[in-house]
Amino acid sequence: MTGPAPDDGTPKRGRGRSVRLRQDLAASLVVFLVALPLCVGVAVASGVPAELGLVTGIVGGLVAGLLPGSSLQVSGPAAGLTVLVLEAVRAYGLPALGVIVLATGLVQLAMGALRLGRYFRAISVAVVEGMLAGIGLVLIAGQLYSVAGAPAPASGLGKLAGLPGLVADTAGSPAATASAALGAGTVAVLVLWNRLPGKARTVPAALGAVALATLVTFAFGLPVATVEVRGLLDSIRPPDLEAFGGLASAGLLGTVLAFVLIASAESLFSAAAVDRMHDGPRTQYDKELMAQGAGNAVSGLLGSLPMTAVIVRSAANVRAGARTKASRVLHGVWLLLFAALLPGVLAYIPLPALAAVLVHAGWKLIPLRQIAALWREHRGEALVLAITAVSIVAVSMFEGVLIGLALAIVKTAWESSHLKLEVTDKGAGPVQAYLSGNATFLRLPKILDSLEALPKDRPVELDLSGLHHLDHACRTALETWAERHSASGVEPVRLMSP
Repeated sequence: MTGPAPDDGTPKRGRGRSVRLRQDLAASLVVFLVALPLCVGVAVASGVPAELGLVTGIVGGLVAGLLPGSSLQVSGPAAGLTVLVLEAVRAYGLPALGVIVLATGLVQLAMGALRLGRYFRAISVAVVEGMLAGIGLVLIAGQLYSVAGAPAPASGLGKLAGLPGLVADTAGSPAATASAALGAGTVAVLVLWNRLPGKARTVPAALGAVALATLVTFAFGLPVATVEVRGLLDSIRPPDLEAFGGLASAGLLGTVLAFVLIASAESLFSAAAVDRMHDGPRTQYDKELMAQGAGNAVSGLLGSLPMTAVIVRSAANVRAGARTKASRVLHGVWLLLFAALLPGVLAYIPLPALAAVLVHAGWKLIPLRQIAALWREHRGEALVLAITAVSIVAVSMFEGVLIGLALAIVKTAWESSHLKLEVTDKGAGPVQAYLSGNATFLRLPKILDSLEALPKDRPVELDLSGLHHLDHACRTALETWAERHSASGVEPVRLMSP
């Protein structure tokens, strides 16, 4: 899809500033309506006050939105970090969350200043998609409990294992059944929204589904939980000095690294996707990483959620006809006005509806089409994706991503060490052996087995000129083999070096 190109500041004939402002204003309202239920839902699912989701959305608009980097990308709290935030809050407490997010932002700022943003494009796509799939699975499993109004187990495997019992418990409780029915209806509305007439689809699907669920809840007096409202100022709690002491913990530092890796990768991959949707200036990856870092630093100082660029909001921004970064800044303004003037509206939103929105978002994180395509064309990449996702569910987010990265590196090293041995034996004279490709320690067993199978009573000419790479371990092994073969009484092995 190709949308309108964002304005780069160059005067264009026939387009006035007022026209661009009207387009950005309209787009900002659309993005605001898309962002509102997601900000609240992500906060509730992360185990923090609902208002903190709005705070992160506001900072994403007013801070990250004003900075250079990506023209039309919109930042805020993301479903992809929900699982990690929930784990962090459970392990270290809500006061430590601000420290973690602040440290994440400072690391991102440093990485952008060191021009490391572009290197995130080198991360294996299979690892990133596996990460998203794992997050999606854990998110779905966890939010199904919220849909039924039940507490969720802490571990990913525990969530999955407890689903049969959840179904049985829900069927036996009228309140849980009503909650689950409301959640299921919300998912159905989300799935079927695109089939509505064009005018109805001008309302974002998530907002429409949550609004309908809210109306049904009060029209029928359903016994379901609603959002707890604390007030914007009461929810903002900057980290105190005692909370910073947690930075001495290896576990908390590991959580910071996980936040940095996942938030940065998700933001920069989103930027690449948004760039494909319009014809304007391309993303400046290092500046975009610094913009995300600045936003996370401010969010951390406010004790709020981490932010990333969010593809759903960004795509809505482009499709709504945004021209400049004013649209994403204005969406932050609308979130601020809502949080300041209408916070009580949140208290009417049923929690099962928000959980259903995140179940739907989690399903969309699982790249089913990409998995099928990878399995047909690159089964090694498909295995990396699957193992990454399973590791995240079975162990944790951080360890799962590290396992995926390690597998991707090992796979690449194995494939890059392709080696071919051609042997020519004319029956008389020396046996000629020609090695080509990359000789690394990973291929040592194959190299030595092939060479030791050569006739021991014949001279050998070993031609290494076809090797692109010969590491120290292989060179030493080849020289040792040549000495042993020469000691058997035949002419010394003739080595032709690369």
